Amino acid sequence: MAAARARAAAAALEAAASPPRDVVLFRHERDRFFRLAGFFCAGQGLFWAYLAHFAFTALRPAPGPGPGPGPDDPLRPRDHKWRFGFTASCLTLGSLIVAAGCLFPLRAVRQVTLLRGGSEVTISTHGPLGLGRGPTVTVPLRHISCCAHRSEVPAAVPLKVKGRPFYFLLDKRGQIYNPRLFDITVGAYRKL
Repeated sequence: MAAARARAAAAALEAAASPPRDVVLFRHERDRFFRLAGFFCAGQGLFWAYLAHFAFTALRPAPGPGPGPGPDDPLRPRDHKWRFGFTASCLTLGSLIVAAGCLFPLRAVRQVTLLRGGSEVTISTHGPLGLGRGPTVTVPLRHISCCAHRSEVPAAVPLKVKGRPFYFLLDKRGQIYNPRLFDITVGAYRKL
């Protein structure tokens, strides 16, 4: 009797995991947040680029009689290393902020759809700097592994996709439309 129930439950689970049409499992629209974060990152990039330009053009060492800075001008060294180093550090910091603003929205998941038949999943993300829609990735279900159950993580559920260097992140504030189907398909741990 128990074995028959287990077989019936397994058959029902398999039928639920292969739907006859596309099923949206997760959705979280955060366009406004990523757009504001993108504007902030772009503004930071412009600020650091301007500061690098200012450092390169205005902080030229003044010609002087001695090889070192004088007591009245301790911040203006007599060589160009300080100016080049400060310019390079400003450009590096600005570039890193803009790169983070471009890459983070590409890993924040907007929607997860289980395609008809249950063998493939479509993951949609936000656009770089929050501008527009990001890329849509369609992968076989066997190439997706959820590294932690959704009840175990405090902020975001990490999804690992085979062949991708970073994790996709599902914000816990998003809506899971069919929790049981999500758990047995996208939310399952698989060894990749």
